[in-house]
Amino acid sequence: MMNSNVTDEGVVTARLSENGRIVIPAEIRQKLGLSPGDTVLLSVEGYVLKIEPQRARIRRIQESMRQFLPPDRVLSDELIADRREEARRETEEWLG
Repeated sequence: MMNSNVTDEGVVTARLSENGRIVIPAEIRQKLGLSPGDTVLLSVEGYVLKIEPQRARIRRIQESMRQFLPPDRVLSDELIADRREEARRETEEWLG
């Protein structure tokens, strides 16, 4: 990082504005792959504010859930098949 607000530990300092805003420095936005309009998730652990890109959280959760599914199982295909069967049953009920 080339910012003059970078400490020896690689921590960037920023100031909180009067309306509670913090600017995320460009170096950090680039490192996190953030673009204008992206959604970020904020969490507090003790006195530490964590910022995580929403898509990174989704990827992390998806990866953690993979251990519960056999590699040959595709849930989206199963969902589509279920919805088609449900639509078929509803059509049959409606037509009598």
